[in-house]
Order: sequence, then C-alpha cells, then structure tokens
Amino acid sequence: MAHSISLHTKRRSILVGALALLAFSFVNILPADAASVQEVKARGKIIVGIQGDNAPWGFINSSGVQDGYDADIAKLFGKELGVAVEFAPLAVANRIPALVTGKVDILFATMAMTEERAKSIQYSKPYAANTIALYAPKQDAIKSPADLAGKEVGVPRSSIQDKAVTDAAPNATVRRFDDDAATIQALLSGQVQAVGGNQFYGQRLNASKPDMYERKITFTAVYNGAGSRLGERDWNEAANAFIDKIKANGELAKVYQKWMGEEPPEFPSSLPNIPFTVK
Repeated sequence: MAHSISLHTKRRSILVGALALLAFSFVNILPADAASVQEVKARGKIIVGIQGDNAPWGFINSSGVQDGYDADIAKLFGKELGVAVEFAPLAVANRIPALVTGKVDILFATMAMTEERAKSIQYSKPYAANTIALYAPKQDAIKSPADLAGKEVGVPRSSIQDKAVTDAAPNATVRRFDDDAATIQALLSGQVQAVGGNQFYGQRLNASKPDMYERKITFTAVYNGAGSRLGERDWNEAANAFIDKIKANGELAKVYQKWMGEEPPEFPSSLPNIPFTVK
C-alpha cells in the first residue's frame, strides 16, 4: 500500500514538474520587451526596425543620420503617435526576428508582402511598391530565366528577390549576401554574373560603372507594408489609420516623389492570403 502511494506521489510530482517546465518555456518564448502602442506613447519613444544600408529605402546619410523613404514615413508615424523615433538598422534576414522578439516596436523596413512572411508577422496596408528584376552587364545575352543556367546570381539573403530568382531559375547558382549593398558589390567585383534586385539596383550599378548594366528580366511587382507582431491589433490599427491618413492628405505622395521620383502607384485593396488587418 505504501509502495502504491509512493509511486502515485512520484508520478504526480513528475507531472507537476513537467507542467511547470512547459509553462516556463512558454513564458520564455514570448517577447518580454514587446510594447503596446499605449506603452510606447507613455515612454515617449518608438523603436522602428529599418534597413540600414539600402538607399533610397533606408540608409545612413553623410551626417550619420538614418535617412530614406522608410525613415521619412516612420518619422511621420512617430509624429502621428506624438513620440520620438529611434531607428534600429537591420539586415534583411534580421528584420522579422527583431520584431517578433520585441527588439523593435514595428518595421518600416522594405518589407515586401509575401504569403510566407504573413505567417510570421502582421502586415499593414501597403504604402510602397517595388519592382523585382534581374540586372546584368549589357553585353550578356540574357532574355529569360532559362538563360541563367550555370550562371551565378547574387541576391540578398531571405529577400523577395531571393525567392524570385530561386523559383524562376532553378538551374542557376544562387549566391546569398547579407544585404543589397553587398549584393551589388558582388556584381561590380565579378563575384557573380547577375543580381536580383529592386528598381533602384540599376541606378546604383550605373552610378558605380556608367552604362555597363541593364535590367534583363522583370520577375514581379511587389508591395511593401509595415510589419507588426501577429495578433497585436493596436499596432495594426494604428499603422493602417496612419497610412490611410497620409494617402489622403498627400504626405505619402510627397515622400514618394522625393525618393522615387514619381507618383505613388494605385495600391491594391487586398492581396491573396495576405491580410492587412488582424482577424
């Protein structure tokens, strides 16, 4: 009888211990530093994740200050919330981890809206557009993805162009770099024979070596949204209300013209399997 009670007690202790460990593990996977909109307003500062070296989206200017399209949009968002803006420059692959672990409050970080990413973060309505294409020397005869067989193509790791090139050219060797600047330098230095990039790659390549490179293949047009954590309705609603406001009052068009040199496109009201609002 005593043996039976002892065994029962031991099993119960093991069960309680397992449950405690499970609870501890669950608590520790939550972003401990994640702040709500109200908490950000109370502390008087929002921490914005942004790309640190991807002009004209996000970059450090000659004065050592974060600048670019996303920076200007984020500053307007901070003004809307009534708080100062602190930027956290991030590499492409570090953007989502920084958000979900609470290191940043929101992403204005050239976040192309994809179904895969929508499983990890909550997108806002789109506030920018991006054309993803292949760039290579003019002398190279590349007219279709099939012409990339056996060639080395550079892309920023975990970017939309990474997926575009990987999907479209399975017979190419895809070489992945930390960011856009490293990818562009890889082409300039001859490490790769082509690169997958956005509409500004052509400008940046030709600024370094005039009249040498051109757009060969256009893969897709994608849209960028602000990124917040899944289920955080307050951040999603604040971002969407802000984007609606700057579209209506002309502030978005002003920033778009400043950095893109053109009027903003007609943004879609929905995208397949990419919700703009918390369900």
